[in-house]
Amino acid sequence: MKIYEQTELDFKDVLVKPKRSFINSRSEVEVTREYKFKWCPRRIVGTGIIAANMATVGTFEIARHMIQSKMFCCLHKHYPVDDLIKFITENDCRDYVFLSMGLRDEDYEKIETILTQYPDKCRNICIDVPNAYIPRVKDLVVKMREKFPDILLMVGNAVTAELVEDLILSGADIVKCGIGSGSACITRRITGVGRPQLSTIFECADTAHGIGGMICSDGGVVYIGDVCKAFGAGADFVMMGGFYAGCPQAAGDVIEKQFITNQVDENGNQIIETKKFKIFYGMSSEYAQNKHYHGMPKYRASEGRVVEIPLKDSIDKLNQDILGGLRSYMTYIGARRLKDVSKCTTFYRVNTQLNTVFGE
Repeated sequence: MKIYEQTELDFKDVLVKPKRSFINSRSEVEVTREYKFKWCPRRIVGTGIIAANMATVGTFEIARHMIQSKMFCCLHKHYPVDDLIKFITENDCRDYVFLSMGLRDEDYEKIETILTQYPDKCRNICIDVPNAYIPRVKDLVVKMREKFPDILLMVGNAVTAELVEDLILSGADIVKCGIGSGSACITRRITGVGRPQLSTIFECADTAHGIGGMICSDGGVVYIGDVCKAFGAGADFVMMGGFYAGCPQAAGDVIEKQFITNQVDENGNQIIETKKFKIFYGMSSEYAQNKHYHGMPKYRASEGRVVEIPLKDSIDKLNQDILGGLRSYMTYIGARRLKDVSKCTTFYRVNTQLNTVFGE
């Protein structure tokens, strides 16, 4: 048994120090960057926001909207191969869409078919496993890199420098970092395993960049400011699931609920308000296992929750708000380019980050 005495940090534990800047307007900053990868020979210009490969978020509809803003979408791994082929042949997916796969043989066969038969359509692959510490993940990274040397390969999830280094040197371009920090994840409650997201980014980004790789911060975003903090801490990409789950373009059943308000109508009756919600669920939840895998195996426990999220603005408005917040953040710290953000960021450790007297 060993205890690390240093306090680990999450997004809520810090604020960003403003600095003297020569930038006069948010319009002067550049929120895209050119990504150059360790193994993949392609270069991609984009804003490093990624819609997560969760069943209600990593969808074709979400992908179409993300592409328009030079953002990324990681499609969920439950689409049949014919549906994926139809989508990638009808849309410009080469740069901004990732195809997801797990460790099952049928996942590999599906991705192999697409990469082999449609080599010019989509060559961004995400190996998505909650626990990337198991040996089979590294084995699959090596296999994919040897079989398809030109692919852009993202793999996760990890939270420590040692594994990030191992996965990158084995063939990964990007390591997805975060365990237990997602809004629909209860891994920490069930297993006690995890690491605060900001400290995860600090360590993993430093290691990845030292050997020519990159990281994607996965999970923990509650506010748009958390996206800014993730980039400031060194993340190259920031992945979000729950943040997008309530938008009209996300998949998931819509339900209506009625609430009795404190207001009364002209007849003195209390006014009943109707609100709409979308169903969002973690991919390790029993709900997801029943929906996509015909039931929860007896050897595992549910590590995800089912959430009812109030219906939000359209995804285009959410993306506009994200990029607007990022531009403002860059103006505060004097960073003209997205790539320079981590060099310009200084954090304060705080006890409270928000004034919530009128709500969050």
